Amino acid sequence: MYCLECDCAIDKAVYTYSTNNFGIPLCRPHQQWVKEKEKVSTHHAMQLYFLLKEQGVQAELEKHDGYKTVDIVIEEARVHIEVDGAHHNFDKGQALADLKRTFYSFKKGYLTLRIPNSLICNEHTARETAKYLTDFLEISKKRQKPKGTNTSANRYFSLNGSSE
Repeated sequence: MYCLECDCAIDKAVYTYSTNNFGIPLCRPHQQWVKEKEKVSTHHAMQLYFLLKEQGVQAELEKHDGYKTVDIVIEEARVHIEVDGAHHNFDKGQALADLKRTFYSFKKGYLTLRIPNSLICNEHTARETAKYLTDFLEISKKRQKPKGTNTSANRYFSLNGSSE
């Protein structure tokens, strides 16, 4: 039995308490961490975050990027995930603010995915959403190769049998 957040071993009593009270296995320090995060993060964002963690995604919850706080960040894929309620669609001021946030993240090299709360409302849909996001993130990570690994010259030499 291991903590979902830090992967440290936890005993049966801590595991039982955590799964009964938080729905996931957490060590005692991370149970406290979750209680603190609940003050600033939405239930839907936290639920998606832990579903991604279950999938092995190295995500960060409620991370400040120097301009704003992002619900979920996956640095290695250069992806921000925002979990949005309906007001993000119906309030034009909020929608424009979201577009600006997305723009500034994009300028820094991050793609922002906006996930509606409705995809996190039931367990089946939430798990399916996490699975698709995990697949998406894997593709995005592969695209983050260092520049110069697939240049025209490299392709030319590879096609002609020369060593790179």
